[in-house]
Amino acid sequence: MDFLDLRPIKGVAGRVSLPGSKSISNRVLLLAALARGETVVRDALDADDTRVMLAALGKLGIRTQYANAAEIRIEGCAGAIPVRGTDLFLGNAGTAFRPLTAVLAVSGGEYKLSGVPRMHERPIGDLVDALRSIGARIDYLGVDGYPPLSLHPGAVSLDRPVPVRGDVSSQFLTALLMALPLAGRGSVIEVEGELISKPYVEITLNLMRRFGAEVGREGWRTFRVPGSGYVSPGEIHVEGDASSASYFLAAGAISGGPVRVEGVGRDSIQGDVRFVEVLERMGAEVSMGPNWIEAKGSGRLRALDADLNHIPDAAMTAAVMALFADGPSTLRNIASWRVKETDRLAAMATELRKLGATVEEGADYLRVAPPARLVPATIDTYDDHRMAMSFSLAALGGVAVRINDPKCVAKTFPEYFQVLEGISVRG
Repeated sequence: MDFLDLRPIKGVAGRVSLPGSKSISNRVLLLAALARGETVVRDALDADDTRVMLAALGKLGIRTQYANAAEIRIEGCAGAIPVRGTDLFLGNAGTAFRPLTAVLAVSGGEYKLSGVPRMHERPIGDLVDALRSIGARIDYLGVDGYPPLSLHPGAVSLDRPVPVRGDVSSQFLTALLMALPLAGRGSVIEVEGELISKPYVEITLNLMRRFGAEVGREGWRTFRVPGSGYVSPGEIHVEGDASSASYFLAAGAISGGPVRVEGVGRDSIQGDVRFVEVLERMGAEVSMGPNWIEAKGSGRLRALDADLNHIPDAAMTAAVMALFADGPSTLRNIASWRVKETDRLAAMATELRKLGATVEEGADYLRVAPPARLVPATIDTYDDHRMAMSFSLAALGGVAVRINDPKCVAKTFPEYFQVLEGISVRG
């Protein structure tokens, strides 16, 4: 299907069971593969990015058993990758590409890692520089600083702290954190510059702890990583995806709702659960339980001016909510959008203007002045799942919206549009 026409949605109300978190799923799958013992992973995300990770683990010789994502059994390799040389195609899955680069560079072997054309435009130079600083042998097969990569056996030395920049992508630090316990001795990582997207690093640290690797940290600058490897916790459950929750909660706030999402709540380890703070600042009424969140609107939304560096994915939802606010909204400190599945700052500005908004695009911010009335629009999605899901909310503005390439949501939420339709009320 090349496009999907969304008719105007009068309102939304109901309950949504969320798919598993992508960020948690791919971290857990990799940690389980590296651990000693078998791990049963329950309720992992079943979408393109996790299928990419599972396929890569299979090519690396990791034994897995599963009929579906509800229960995946992974026999860990105790840090010794069985296949010492292969080519891996990793699509546009940053949560697979970055950690696997570090893990394979540290463990040794002859590997080629590649992806879709957009992945070859997403920077990885800071991670490669960090790995080279400890003796890893990595060559660029295209443009320096970007995939594809060729990895060769090398002697890793951890006599000095490992430096890594933190201001482009937190996935570089996450990759090092996950890989260095395989080195056989303790190590220190020192972050250079401001670390962005800290909640995603907190997810990494939390899950490493579940697999027996306790990382000590001094603020957000110095991380002390044990070298004792990983041990399976036996069984681990994947939370619902907090980023995906944002679309339904925003819909409830825009249209009145109420909408309740199930699978993520007050006890979540995901940073994007803090999207509820955005909802409340914009005037929504929010309630939470251990494993659920509910949002309902209380009239026209208030304009927002906020630093959203800590929730970069859910911040896209806030940008579309700005169309329904009582004045201009400013989203700040979101430069990381430019190195995601597309240049999200440029893409978001372009598509918001199609709906009638006045948009100012800065190097690391977006200012959105809503129109008096939305206008019907055809939204380009740039092969970016979050563009497609965010802009579906525009149909709540009383206009028809055409979403080009709706199948891009398969990256994290293949059934998104069916689920949205299931809670939609039409006039």
